[in-house]
Amino acid sequence: MAEIIPFRALRYDPHQVKLEGVLTQPYDKITPELQSRYYELSPHNLVRIILGKENDTDNPGFNAYTRAAEYLHDWRAGGILKQDPEPSIYLYTQTFSVPGLANLAERRGLIVLGRLHDYSDGVVFRHEQTLAKPRQDRLNLLRATRAHFGQIFMLYSDPEGSVEALLEPKSEDEPVISVLDDYEIMHRVWRIHDPGVIAAVQESLGDKKLLIADGHHRYETALAYRDERRATADKASAAAPYEFVMMTLVRMESRGLVILPTHRIVHGLPTFDCEQMLESARRFFEIKRFTPRTDNRSATTLLEEAGENGTAFVAVTRKGPYLMRAKKRAVHDALGAVPEDQRELDVVQLHKIMLERILGISEEAIRNQEHVRYERDASEAISCVRQGANVAFLMNPARIEQVRQIAFAGEVLPQKSTDFYPKLLSGLTIYALE
Repeated sequence: MAEIIPFRALRYDPHQVKLEGVLTQPYDKITPELQSRYYELSPHNLVRIILGKENDTDNPGFNAYTRAAEYLHDWRAGGILKQDPEPSIYLYTQTFSVPGLANLAERRGLIVLGRLHDYSDGVVFRHEQTLAKPRQDRLNLLRATRAHFGQIFMLYSDPEGSVEALLEPKSEDEPVISVLDDYEIMHRVWRIHDPGVIAAVQESLGDKKLLIADGHHRYETALAYRDERRATADKASAAAPYEFVMMTLVRMESRGLVILPTHRIVHGLPTFDCEQMLESARRFFEIKRFTPRTDNRSATTLLEEAGENGTAFVAVTRKGPYLMRAKKRAVHDALGAVPEDQRELDVVQLHKIMLERILGISEEAIRNQEHVRYERDASEAISCVRQGANVAFLMNPARIEQVRQIAFAGEVLPQKSTDFYPKLLSGLTIYALE
């Protein structure tokens, strides 16, 4: 099933740069403001490669992608990036506070190369659809640089934790990377090059299926690039560098595997009518309005409690918040065209019934983020309504069991159904194909 191999990663030389100034969040989490800050932190910040600024004078022969290739070449030539001497796998830990909670958590992963598989092979599974524009952007970067700078976040099932047990670092082992990121998350990496340990890990993972948690666009980009290179290769080689992609493997049963909710904000609907929305929704949902007298707890707390006994979400309007719980028979009838195992998901009920059927926002418009945008912070979502948005829908997070069941059934969830936290830092290890 899953085939993983060690590799000689390119890594920033900590004697030449401060790691805090060069490592970044994944490209799709970098806002224009964060991009500018990364540019100011260091002339060697990875943002110049993975999300370089565009110039007015750009043309097909000189642009953000060609500049990225130049940066990579120059940084390798100047020793800013150095290649590890032996093929290795890398233990990667993240220590963090879960938003809204005080306790620290730790998530452990393993950075490796994994063989690329089409979804039809039944080895790698997705849970989200992708968009053409980000795929093309990442493909242009990969063609220019011939390197992978961030890891695909992959999940595998290992209830006993047998793989992690093989990787326990000794007390005297110092990490080769130790860095605190923008969100006060501590990232540590240990390099493992013992052939015996690597072989044991390969054997333990050999029968696993892999589920993409984050990185769907980059994974599909790697597939497209692989196919391009196969088409022009003199002869096929299963060991060719483009047959593999860099990934971090995390076990699904880990206590440190955290999924945060992603709230929906609906805006710009010219004919939006709150009362009409609620009246139409009553056919499918039991609706309860929160009032200051009865709501001594926050809407998110009440939402969390309601979600323990079934699907639920909160509609925040200018007239107040409303708890919405599915009327099972009506919702199931309305979702007759939806796979049965998805009908119990609040995010599917929200998208298919509230957004598409009641508010009239098409699936394509949602996919293109027309009239719908996403916000992790519930307070920010509520604030958007005060500032003029039509309505905000507060969500409970998806459970990993739900994501696993749907992905392994070959199905996909609506966009932004999951928010795995924290993100994997880009630039910890780099996989150069040449």
